[in-house]
This record gives sequence, C-alpha cells and structure tokens, in this order.
Amino acid sequence: MNILLVEDDVLLARGMAKLIERMSGHRVQVSTDPEQIFRDCYGGKIDLILMDINLPGARWQGENVSGADLSRALKADPQTHRTPIILLTAYAMNSERESLLKISEADEFQMKPIADYDKLILLINHLINQPQSTSVNLGS
Repeated sequence: MNILLVEDDVLLARGMAKLIERMSGHRVQVSTDPEQIFRDCYGGKIDLILMDINLPGARWQGENVSGADLSRALKADPQTHRTPIILLTAYAMNSERESLLKISEADEFQMKPIADYDKLILLINHLINQPQSTSVNLGS
C-alpha cells in the first residue's frame, strides 16, 4: 500500500517514512506541495495520507493553506473523498481531537511526537482496509 506523508519538517519526515515502511511494509512518499498531493491522489497512487496540520509556506490555488485546509479539500473532492486521512500535530491537545476532525473532515488524529508507532501502524492498517470507516480510537 502507498502512504503519502505530508510533513514540513524534512528530517522528521524522512525518519517517520523509514520507520513506517520498516514496521508496516507500506511504501511512504513525502510531499508538502499541494499540487503534487492532489496529482498523486487523483492518479490513484495513494491509499492513505498522514497530514501534518502545520504547513508553513504551503500554497494552493493562490492561498496559504494548512493541513486541515488540504484535508477538507481532499474530502470535498469526488475523486479523493474516500482516501483516509490521519491528521498529525504537535500543537493541539488531545481534547481538541473532535473539533480538529470536524474542521478538517479527516478520519483520525494523531499527536506528535508519535509515542507508539505500533498503534499508528494498527490505525493505518485499519483505515486502509476499511476506507469507508468512521473514526476509530486506538488510544492515541
């Protein structure tokens, strides 16, 4: 399976991608370019997106955008609305989970730094195998 990791911190993205690939066997590619994100999703190359909320400098359709904005746009698009999205953030509290999910229309929420990659892999596998599912709480 193919995972798109949208993360502005290049070093963190590389480390996360390698760890997820090693632990899950899934292929992980990294991007922060909204145009590329949509191209990859339209091409059917992406089975799940790990989306950082904070994307400084990211622009789409002439506007500065956050990961929540991109998530909402992907969920509103008929070609990409079924692609599962897990929001990643170090700047929100777990108590903000429901409001972030509602605003972004993402499927799940994960705090950074990732404390338990085993749980993240379980969540990824759950969402990839059941893309129609609603939010599942695996103790994030």
